[in-house]
Amino acid sequence: MKYDFKDKVVLVTGGTGSFGGMFATYLLKTDVKKIIVFSRDEKKQEDMRRTYPDPRMTFVIGDVRDIDSVNRAMKGVNYVFQAAALKQVPSCEFNPFEAVKTNVIGSENVLNAAVDNQVEKIVVLSTDKAVYPINTMGITKALMEKIAIAKARDVSIKGNGPKITITRYGNVMCSRGSVIPFFIDRILKGQPLTITDPNMTRFMMSLEQSVDLVLFALFDASQGEIAVQKSPAATVQQVAESLMRLLKKEVPLEIVGARHGEKMHESLCSKEEMTLAIDCEDYFRVPADLRNHDYSFQASNVIKHKNEYASYNTRMLNSEELDFLLKSQPYVKGYLK
Repeated sequence: MKYDFKDKVVLVTGGTGSFGGMFATYLLKTDVKKIIVFSRDEKKQEDMRRTYPDPRMTFVIGDVRDIDSVNRAMKGVNYVFQAAALKQVPSCEFNPFEAVKTNVIGSENVLNAAVDNQVEKIVVLSTDKAVYPINTMGITKALMEKIAIAKARDVSIKGNGPKITITRYGNVMCSRGSVIPFFIDRILKGQPLTITDPNMTRFMMSLEQSVDLVLFALFDASQGEIAVQKSPAATVQQVAESLMRLLKKEVPLEIVGARHGEKMHESLCSKEEMTLAIDCEDYFRVPADLRNHDYSFQASNVIKHKNEYASYNTRMLNSEELDFLLKSQPYVKGYLK
């Protein structure tokens, strides 16, 4: 494999989610020494323990909101992946301070514990909703990014400490709570598909690609950088029609309008970030400004106009491409059999 995990201890917070399962599948094929799955849901941990009966898997009950439980889990860890989050946009809209406690305070706890326990590298997982945020989930994730960059700046100025990087995801297909499992369930039951807006666009990213992105951030990105994968996009209506074609069953479409806090289109890089972004073929790396408060010298970058990198101006999938992409996803394949 390209990346070396030999004799490393890896901690994944929120590790019982969709990303945690896919990442565990990857890590168990390496020479990793130990994988610590940290989460507050004992039922999901038990399910995961049965799915991955490997002695290198360790499960710790705890909550990123509780710094003591995070510190206990962090002992002897080399790499940390901060995936614990409240991710559902409407849930965060109705419970905004709960999102603050997990996405902001919880992430601060993980970063502080990682620095205090002298881990080597930290990757925090963010979202396209953190760019030009209009909803609670995006705002709290944007704050998480700023906290991570501030911590990276502090480490850089002091000259010692872990490497801290950030990943931004678009729509991860077939992840828990996402639209594809919801659509499949309704199609199979013969129920109408409720669509927010047929022209709403979203980036399309597989769970496997989500693992590739964090590996790129862990090993190839520099201190404080945000790593973004270049991804194609599709409209919500395209996704609904593609799934009906694949399942060979047609149901009515009902347009219900945008939910609380939803955007028409999502952005993975702002206009301002694109002026600085480093093109790495399949990825963008957005460098962090790691200067201190001394602005007496000139910055090397010159701000010039560029478009944001968004789901309306990336490559749009056609029907054939989207069908191929969806039917290649393991979750969808299970229903096609």
